[in-house]
Amino acid sequence: MTVEEMITWIDNASYYDLTKKWRFAKTDDPLFIGEVGDHYINVMERKKKELAPEEAAKISKEIGW
Repeated sequence: MTVEEMITWIDNASYYDLTKKWRFAKTDDPLFIGEVGDHYINVMERKKKELAPEEAAKISKEIGW
């Protein structure tokens, strides 16, 4: 996947999908490295803030965090 494709995936992913990937991906996953990784974290934090606190907690529990 190119950098542009990774950024597009991150931007279009739901908070659920971002959290699930964060929980189960390998530590060397390119989505979590360098500028793409920084973007991932920023988007994930922004999407979490858009949710009600109980919704973010529910997602985490569903995923098994």
